[in-house]
Amino acid sequence: MNRWQSPPKVSRLGAIVLGCMIALSACIIAPPQPSTNSNPECVQEYRADVDYFPNKVRLTDAEGFTVTYHQHYKVVSVNRPWKDAKTQFQYVLVQCGTPIPSGFKPEQIVQIPVRSVVALSTTHFVPLERLNVLDRLVGISNFKDVTTPSVIEKIEANQLVEVGDSGNLNVERVLELSPELVTTYGTGNPQQDSHPKLLEAGLKVAIVAEYMESTPLGRAEWIKFLATFFNREAEAEQRFAEVRQRYQAIAAKTTNRQTKPTVFSGSDFKGTWYVPGGESYVAQFFRDAGATYLWANERTPGSLQLNFEQVYDRAIAAQYWIVNATDVKTRKDLLAADSRYQDFAALQSGKVFSPTAKVNLDGGNDYWQSGTANPDLILADLVKIFHPELMPQHQFVYYRQLSP
Repeated sequence: MNRWQSPPKVSRLGAIVLGCMIALSACIIAPPQPSTNSNPECVQEYRADVDYFPNKVRLTDAEGFTVTYHQHYKVVSVNRPWKDAKTQFQYVLVQCGTPIPSGFKPEQIVQIPVRSVVALSTTHFVPLERLNVLDRLVGISNFKDVTTPSVIEKIEANQLVEVGDSGNLNVERVLELSPELVTTYGTGNPQQDSHPKLLEAGLKVAIVAEYMESTPLGRAEWIKFLATFFNREAEAEQRFAEVRQRYQAIAAKTTNRQTKPTVFSGSDFKGTWYVPGGESYVAQFFRDAGATYLWANERTPGSLQLNFEQVYDRAIAAQYWIVNATDVKTRKDLLAADSRYQDFAALQSGKVFSPTAKVNLDGGNDYWQSGTANPDLILADLVKIFHPELMPQHQFVYYRQLSP
């Protein structure tokens, strides 16, 4: 059933207009107003003195968004949607069955709780699952990359539709699904970003920018951003608090370690070696895992673009090497790509690891999907790598050691 009352019947409308003409006086016909309906999640009888959001999010680690509460609506702002962004996004989430506040543009208004959603990033799946709203997911970008078991089940049950992604987004297919919300991400590149096309089509779109956070916990806390659209703040607070507590407990194990092994990350790609900056979430992972990251003093949250020789000079004697390329299966693969890798001490000792323990047949890597929501598991893997004696019972979840 619709959330809003149906328009008056034409015959009744005609009678009203005729009456106005006969009386030769002005007559204003009021538009339909929010009214009670059978949706149990909507307000049945609005009262201005009621706080309709007793459960509120309180941010501790994320810096890219804010939430303010106003009795019957919330204002959610994304202040860093992508690198060097000169624009911000603001969403006005109005409890259904209550008045729409004035002073905002129509495209900013989203009635909540949202009952159907299309998610254009695989990083949104686990948060939706933890908020107990995965049943509201009706569309995703593509099926082949999915590694989340609960989403795979929905695919096999024909409960999801592929809508494409980035430049290949099928807007018409999204419109056919009539979602109340589309969650996506932005890069600032109009050729790649999907949100301009979706907004132009009249859809409600939310930019999820967890990848811009500079800490692992900051990225994971974006579950609270998604929660605001479903009135699931209580669930988000609880689930994130559990992750945060586990993460901090694991990090505490390495605090007083006297020996912190050296580590570097990445590999050469067409003449460029992308190295995480010292203020990136990757560098934070290494610090919390009790390792000495060789580029820790580079004060940038982004990546440095270096050549092979620059990395070679600094990392040749490093004790550990984290390789992120999904297509690298063995140390032999590395040497086949570039024989100069054989000089690295980490490769010679076999201390080369990769976050490719859970990759499906089509190359979908669970590290990049569920890993964002599970920084505690990633940290446990890294501590197991650098200080195995501290995590003797832990079994690798995302990482694996490259075989010869």
